[in-house]
Amino acid sequence: MQTTIFILSAVLYGVCAALPAGRRRAITIGVCLGWLLHGATLAMDVLLPSSSLRLGFAVMLSATLWISVAVYWLESRNFPLDGLRALVLPCAAVSVLLPAIFPGSVVSLEGKSSLFAWHIAISLLAYSTLTIAAFHAVLMALQESRLHTRTPATLKGGWFAAALDRLPALLTMEKLLFRLIGLGFALLTLAVLSGVVFSEQLFGQAVKWNHKTIFTMLSWFMFGLLLVGRRWRGWRGKTALRFTLGGFATLLLAYVGSRFVLEVVLHRGLG
Repeated sequence: MQTTIFILSAVLYGVCAALPAGRRRAITIGVCLGWLLHGATLAMDVLLPSSSLRLGFAVMLSATLWISVAVYWLESRNFPLDGLRALVLPCAAVSVLLPAIFPGSVVSLEGKSSLFAWHIAISLLAYSTLTIAAFHAVLMALQESRLHTRTPATLKGGWFAAALDRLPALLTMEKLLFRLIGLGFALLTLAVLSGVVFSEQLFGQAVKWNHKTIFTMLSWFMFGLLLVGRRWRGWRGKTALRFTLGGFATLLLAYVGSRFVLEVVLHRGLG
């Protein structure tokens, strides 16, 4: 039953990604149904009896894209974001199926603070907000390339090129980008601070300096530096896009990348 819902949600995402922009009502309803099914499967997969959670790189990625779809859906109510739809929904369709292939490991919440779940939720929100920011940065790079090149080889004709043409102006996209980065940075800061608390509870030390911590802190520093540079030096354009994509790639390595290596390559559970 759960596998069927996984597949149905992925199919809805895929169909909505391929529909023409003129089918806006069908896209809105389809994305909403796919998102609800996606959320239901995540709840069944993650929330286990006996105060336990199932976590892993696939579940984390799926949950991140689930929240990212919600952010896209809300943003699309105010702006034409067909280009973002073309990037987010196919990724979400793939992420829905991953937990069925890579189930992850079970983590018991017994003996842990009741606020531990909030730490996980805030971390997911931070990852998801910055994921959408990364998608935004990719779209802005393609949009800028299309403006400066008459016929980019990779964007000749087709519905994706038309979707790029319907995006808001670059200045509007930039405002949206920094709004997302500001929110994501604030959430990431909360995730880091709450992580320090739970690190002491779980490992007996304030900060456990492993690859996850180092990559997370490096990503936090890059996004913070970008916001400071934007405020005091007026950073924008390619500089902002490089920092955004670099910070996102580093954050992706912090959890999803390291968990993939541990679970799939080294066949180890969560630590």
